[in-house]
Amino acid sequence: MAREIKDGVPRDNPGAREIGFDTPERYNASRILFDNLARGHGDRVALTGRAGTLTYAELCAEACRWGRCFRGLRLRRGDRVLLFLDDTPAYPAAFFGAVRAGFVPLLINTMTPPDLLQFYLADSGAQVAVVDAEFCPRFNAEACRDTRLETLLVVNGEIGENDAPEAMAAEEWLDNFPAELAEVDTHRNEMAFWMYSSGSTGRPKGIVHLQHDMAYADLAFAQNVLKLTAGDICFSVPKIFFAYGFGNSITFPFSAGATTLLLPGQPKPAAIFDAIARFKPTVFFGLPTLYTSLTKADGAHDADFSSLRLSVSAAEVLSSEVFNGWKRLTGLEIVEGLGSTEVLHIYLCNRPDRKKPGAAGLRVPGYEIAKDKDGREVGDDEEGILWVRGDSATPLYWKRKDKTAETIREEGWIYTGDRFVRDAEGFHFFRGRADDLIKISGQWVYPLEVELCLAEHPEVCECAVYAVELPDRRMMLKAVVVMNDGAFDEGDATRRLQDFVKAKLLPYKYPREITFVEELPKTGTGKIDRQAVMRM
Repeated sequence: MAREIKDGVPRDNPGAREIGFDTPERYNASRILFDNLARGHGDRVALTGRAGTLTYAELCAEACRWGRCFRGLRLRRGDRVLLFLDDTPAYPAAFFGAVRAGFVPLLINTMTPPDLLQFYLADSGAQVAVVDAEFCPRFNAEACRDTRLETLLVVNGEIGENDAPEAMAAEEWLDNFPAELAEVDTHRNEMAFWMYSSGSTGRPKGIVHLQHDMAYADLAFAQNVLKLTAGDICFSVPKIFFAYGFGNSITFPFSAGATTLLLPGQPKPAAIFDAIARFKPTVFFGLPTLYTSLTKADGAHDADFSSLRLSVSAAEVLSSEVFNGWKRLTGLEIVEGLGSTEVLHIYLCNRPDRKKPGAAGLRVPGYEIAKDKDGREVGDDEEGILWVRGDSATPLYWKRKDKTAETIREEGWIYTGDRFVRDAEGFHFFRGRADDLIKISGQWVYPLEVELCLAEHPEVCECAVYAVELPDRRMMLKAVVVMNDGAFDEGDATRRLQDFVKAKLLPYKYPREITFVEELPKTGTGKIDRQAVMRM
């Protein structure tokens, strides 16, 4: 399994032919970074930010030292290396070093608690972890119980007390290794790296990606939508461990010889405004919740956004209120897209010059999109379940044959479980999950439809809507709402919001209960944490 994995998508699939994708059979994903040396880009800035600046030549040298470091720990080809890192230069250096040396990095959310970290370590069999110093305490005896973890390589700080595996200061050890390393002769379909699903419907799944997947996502999405040049500076607030952030900060800028602006630590609005003012990024990547936070933050109207040419959003549905708020603040219209960790990045996207509010977007070249209902293809303006196929899609979930069979179907089609409507112009509109339909007053309702409606109310900053089962087994909708203005009468506000939904939708769809809060809980990737919302 550590060597070649059978590619679930035929090599000559229509998507690959459409974009002219044809990587050689022997291919190593570290070329995304190292090809910049062959193109004469060694002196260009690859990374910038408060954590430091590195040229492409310096970053490649660091990656080579990391690869040799991993070999010095006597790992075997295909062994996993867990990365538990914030967004600093150590992240891309360790990632590409592992891939170039023939090992498989795992990108792990740094908000992961010890009990879930234990699952990741046990599931992957990782023997080595690269960890920011501040996260060392997470790797305690409980987290490392019944795992193969032997060594922590610690970066960006002093090693603290740790009662689990041996901890080593990585920076000191790396200096002992040469700054050159030839790439391992890997097959295009060999494992390159893993990410884990959020685990919202059970224990997380290890999503395996292959050596050629990054190059495919770049050719399909970045070159058709972002159109990066070497002069661009990309700033992704979503972190590298998040598939969206990984493409934004690693795959796409390095493929173009551009620069990545890294922001470690919590992405508070003041820190984001300061980074934009100091480092002048040209392309900005966020989430709807982030854009909402930025437009409402103190100092927003004094911030300098003049360097930006493009703003991108994904991961959640973008409301027109958020879209319009960002446009008023910056003059930029957000380009919304939809993707998944299974497909690695975005496969539906609006375009800078062609977009519709509320739409997930048009099909991204290189990806095939199908919708079915009861086993048949559906036409325009008819709702169906979305399927996607493209050569960056995962071939499997690690050691999860049941989940692989549920999601990854014949000839590489991914069953998303998302309900969509496509209009006559090819724009796709998200209508919720296939399994979230509920019946209220004898009629079917999608909570997301009500949530999107509430989000359009001018008094609402952000909201979440979900179904609640009553003692008599009937269902109702509950909304949790953050208002723009903190001074309001809850009774009056409840009636105004309920009347708004009744007028915009059908009367029976209004939320019977509304709870007002100062802030909605967020996941480590910046999305609304819906499980936490339902416990409020």
